Amino acid sequence: MRFVPNVISALRIAITPVVVLCLLQDAAWARLFACLFFLIGAGSDYVDGVVARLMHAQSRLGRFLDPLADKVLVLGTFCGLAWVYPATIPWWAVALIALRDISVTGLRMRAESRGRSVRTWRVAKSKTALQLIFLAAALLLRLGEIGTGRIGEWSTRVLDGTGLFWILMAVVAVTLVTGLGYMIRTEYEAS
Repeated sequence: MRFVPNVISALRIAITPVVVLCLLQDAAWARLFACLFFLIGAGSDYVDGVVARLMHAQSRLGRFLDPLADKVLVLGTFCGLAWVYPATIPWWAVALIALRDISVTGLRMRAESRGRSVRTWRVAKSKTALQLIFLAAALLLRLGEIGTGRIGEWSTRVLDGTGLFWILMAVVAVTLVTGLGYMIRTEYEAS
């Protein structure tokens, strides 16, 4: 049973292409499924942590796989949204998030190759939650866009406006600051 949290993390990775493929479709069913599968993936992030603690099933593989699964889901969804809404979610912002995540994953891999592990920083967990909330909101707005009346109009206005862009800039800033924190902390611990 110790493998259950890792299976949940692996499923989060496996669900990501479904989210992205649905996100790239314009049909109402695809927007709905993109939203639902993303919410399932995002929720599994919480579930695998709870299961690991309850079952005392925390492992080195889990400490690596869980944040990797988060990064795959987050970056995949950001890429899909950048493809659909490049003015609101510009590629350069997604690239900065990806650069941070690749750097932190590289730190983890280097530590693992030396028999050590880089524990997830509590602030970085908040960063992931912030990213997941932002992405869920964007997907819900995308779903709302197909609605008639005020919901459809409001969703379209928010997606086409600058407010979501500036919220994304805050998400990018938090993401970069936590990445810098990992670099400093890992360098300090290696000394």
